[in-house]
Amino acid sequence: MDTLSFKSSSLRRAAGLVLATLLAAPLATPLWAQDIGDTRVLKGKNVTESNLLDALTPPPEPVVTRSLKVSRDGAGVSAPERKASASLLITFLTNSSELTESAKQQLDVVAGALKNDRLADYSFNVEGHADPRGNPDANMLLSQQRAESVRDYLVTTHNIAADRLKAEGKGDHDLLNRAVPAAPENRRVTIVTNTK
Repeated sequence: MDTLSFKSSSLRRAAGLVLATLLAAPLATPLWAQDIGDTRVLKGKNVTESNLLDALTPPPEPVVTRSLKVSRDGAGVSAPERKASASLLITFLTNSSELTESAKQQLDVVAGALKNDRLADYSFNVEGHADPRGNPDANMLLSQQRAESVRDYLVTTHNIAADRLKAEGKGDHDLLNRAVPAAPENRRVTIVTNTK
C-alpha cells in the first residue's frame, strides 16, 4: 500500500467517524430535554407529569457562606442557573387562540403536575407566543389571548387557583425556530415558575 492510498483511506475513515458522530448527536439528547435558551422544550409524548415536574421545579437555593456560594447538592462550580420553565409545544393554528383537542390533552397533564406537592407552593407565568407574520401589535394581542386560553382552561377545567397563573403575551419576539419564522413551534405557550 503506497502512502497516498493509506492517507486517503485514513481520511475517509476519519470523515466517516466525524459524520457518524454528527448524525448521532441529536439522538443523544431526548426530545423532552432540548433546551432553547433558559427554557426546556416539551412536546408530544414527552409532555409527562414527571418531565414537567423536573422542568418546573426550581433548583435549590445555594448556601452562602462568607460570600462563597456553595451548592446544596455538593457539586463543584456550576453553570449559570436555568430558570424553572417549560416551553410546551402546544401549538395553535395561524391567527387562533382556540385550544385544539391535542392541546387540551397536554394541558390535562400540565394540570396534574401543577397539583403535585412539589409545585403546590409556586405560581407561574403562562407566556403566549406568536410567529412574526402580520402586524406586531396584532401578534402581541394574539399571544396574550393564547396565554389566557391556556390559563382559563387550567382554571375552569382543573380547578387550578387563578392566582397561581398569570397570563402574559410575549408577541413574536422569542422564536424557537428562527430558520422558519412561520413554523408551528413559534406559536406556543411557555410556563415559567415564579420563585420570588
